[in-house]
Amino acid sequence: MDILYQIRARQDSFSAGEGRIARLMLDDVGFAASASLEELAQRAEVSTATLSRFARSVGCRDLRDLRLQLAQASGVGSRFLDPAGTPEQSAFYGQIVGDIETTLRQHLAAFDESRFADAVKLLGQARMIHAFGIGGCSTLCSDELQVRLVRLGYPIAVCHDAVMMRVTAASLSAEQVVIVCSLTGITPELLETVALARNYGARILAITRADSPLAELADIVLPLQGAETSFIYKPTAARYGMLLAIDVLATELALANPEDNQERLRRIKLALDEYRGGDDHLPLGD
Repeated sequence: MDILYQIRARQDSFSAGEGRIARLMLDDVGFAASASLEELAQRAEVSTATLSRFARSVGCRDLRDLRLQLAQASGVGSRFLDPAGTPEQSAFYGQIVGDIETTLRQHLAAFDESRFADAVKLLGQARMIHAFGIGGCSTLCSDELQVRLVRLGYPIAVCHDAVMMRVTAASLSAEQVVIVCSLTGITPELLETVALARNYGARILAITRADSPLAELADIVLPLQGAETSFIYKPTAARYGMLLAIDVLATELALANPEDNQERLRRIKLALDEYRGGDDHLPLGD
């Protein structure tokens, strides 16, 4: 149960005493979760009996259940519980750009060239490559892998559906490689799928946090850095680190066989010029 939602949704129906309890809990979830019943009653200026009625009115079995729900609610982190402030547009524009620049520099500094070399070798030996990703950024970036690799002649398929990923994993062998994109490295469906793929001998290349459970299952990890800030309204800047890793990997793969890849890219350029026209420096199929 989302206890904070239940309290907010019922505010108009509370008595005066229950209203004070509601405001106290919404204004300071941390205190409400950790305080004793006596402290809560004293701060809200109500009796223990009123606290009991309040607990039942918001859908809890009793005061113990209410405190358990509050403890769970307080666990989401202070940046999602503190009173929200809206920054000036110029301030958050600058923050967005600054966070992107910072995360790109952090990732570039942390990248190890030998890891990319190992990844190039691994993908070069694969009869088939599968790219898995679940969630906004991971879905986007696994699709990006297909865009980058297919024009270099690599056989690659992308999957975002948890059931289809599981089916695919069960069909693999040592001749296939799975590239897994995950900003967190803890998504249960991905972990289960990767473990299944490994069971059948598939090799795993993970683009994820180096200290994550997913990284522990991978043969090669292209590590991502945490890039979260207290400004909860903007998209995470960590996704730019994932895109940077994919760009570096794709470039390394292209340069591993430059003559053949130049010919492939020439053919793609010719096909696109016939289809859409445009000047010589338009993006190549992006």
